[in-house]
Amino acid sequence: MQSINIRSHIGADGILHLDIPVEMANTEIEVTVTIQEVSPQKRGWMPGFFEEVIGGWVGEALERPDQGEYETREQIF
Repeated sequence: MQSINIRSHIGADGILHLDIPVEMANTEIEVTVTIQEVSPQKRGWMPGFFEEVIGGWVGEALERPDQGEYETREQIF
């Protein structure tokens, strides 16, 4: 028996598409699928992170300096 963990996304159509590479060919197998919604903590963001951070910059205003002129390069082909 082999266990494979895959994180995937269900599209707007509500259908989950799975492409799972296996080392076997021309054989019957039994597949068990467990569906579990990923919580925000498992995605790497703590609860309330975005509400707390978005618009939270309190320092002086950020400004992007002038980027200068675009470099003209010699054509390759």
